[in-house]
Amino acid sequence: MRGVLALDQGGHASRACIVGEHGEIIASQQIPIRTAHGSAGEVEHDPDEIVESLRAAAAGVLRSAGDVVVDAAGLATQRSTIVCFEQRSGLALSPAISWQDRRNAPWLQSFAAHAPRIGELTGLPLSPHYGVGKMRWCLDHLPAVQHARARGALAMAPLASYLVMRLTAGVALADPANASRTLLWDSAQRDWSAELLQLFGIERRWLPPCAPTRTHYGVLRFDHSALPPQPIALRAVTGDQSAIPFAFGAPDPMSVYINLGTGAFIQRPLTVRPQAAAPLLASVLIADADSALYSLEGTVNGAGAAIVRFAADSGRPETQLWRELETLPADGAVPLYINGIGGLGSPYWRAQQDSYFIGDGPVMARFAAVVESIAFLIAINFDLMCYRGGPPARVIASGGLSRSDWLCRRLAALLGVPVLRGAHEATVLGAAALADPELFGDARLGRSPSTAQPRFETGQLAPAALAALASRRARFEAALRH
Repeated sequence: MRGVLALDQGGHASRACIVGEHGEIIASQQIPIRTAHGSAGEVEHDPDEIVESLRAAAAGVLRSAGDVVVDAAGLATQRSTIVCFEQRSGLALSPAISWQDRRNAPWLQSFAAHAPRIGELTGLPLSPHYGVGKMRWCLDHLPAVQHARARGALAMAPLASYLVMRLTAGVALADPANASRTLLWDSAQRDWSAELLQLFGIERRWLPPCAPTRTHYGVLRFDHSALPPQPIALRAVTGDQSAIPFAFGAPDPMSVYINLGTGAFIQRPLTVRPQAAAPLLASVLIADADSALYSLEGTVNGAGAAIVRFAADSGRPETQLWRELETLPADGAVPLYINGIGGLGSPYWRAQQDSYFIGDGPVMARFAAVVESIAFLIAINFDLMCYRGGPPARVIASGGLSRSDWLCRRLAALLGVPVLRGAHEATVLGAAALADPELFGDARLGRSPSTAQPRFETGQLAPAALAALASRRARFEAALRH
């Protein structure tokens, strides 16, 4: 039996999985990583710890894979996290500065007059979450980075590029999905933008060469005690969200993909590059020298993070809250929750937003309000995608929160299309599919749009409950506008 090694590097842990040829996860291992938070919004990881955690997870999962033959790997990482390092040795010169880090927001705001042109080239708003502000901060504040710059030895890149170099002992390469989250990548040319490099004061020689999503990134290196029986080629690199549609076969422009994790990410594939994405994002799902598949993307910052916050504040376990939510009377009163956890993402783009209830009620009514706030924010982004590309045929939901029937029923009612629950582990499955499309062929690793179950139809709520839900959404949007 053959399999693919899928590496998923996240903000809390590094995970390695062996995905079998029928789409099953044969073995999995996860190793947590530390996160350092500062008083000025700093969010950092130790780059060496990330490398070693991935190596250890990969070695452990390969040992437990039995007789499965693994010769290909795919890597998915959080987009917008960056590292500075020495070009030849790969020695880290900076922390891995997380996508969540906003420390250089004032510097980036000085480019506000250029925001329309930046958006035209990159498809992104001017946000400190993206890589260029973190790169500039390292240049201005870290002596090790400054010394390497003076010696002509500096490299700065998305975390994925640094991991490619360290995991293969080869050269750093920049894949499209992660390069596109730096504010330095021209999505039309699919390369670093000379105009943006000059604008932000970043030299092209500091950045790794751009590479296709699928290419030979090198052969994974292990210490001698963990050598697999055959070489494993790293054949695909992408972002965690960009991998998700590939878990369900070829990305389908008639489907909207919603990943419900710590945040919620809403994606609709596009066969042509969007010219004016704002207030949504224009993202790239896959690209090579000749062609690319793009997407419109929306973000909801407070999804799983909002659930964690409510569980902590209420003193109740999350599992209990989800279980009791299913027993909440359909005609019960539910307050509103203005969900500003982590700030408001698209289409509002407010870095700071207070979170509060409008109205009151018992614990479960307030929990329902928190869950509904996630659905309302998704629906706002979904309607913008419909405006740009017409109504889709379906929504495919993945991620931990998609396990909630209560949430999926309300999403179907609000969005007006069926909601299909796909595989929870969509990032891992998508990375595997990208790494070895010949192995998986047309066999859907998750559940395909035609076979995914359960399927939540638009008419599953009673008319009175549907009317009350629509009324709460209207009041929710009015509160955000004002």
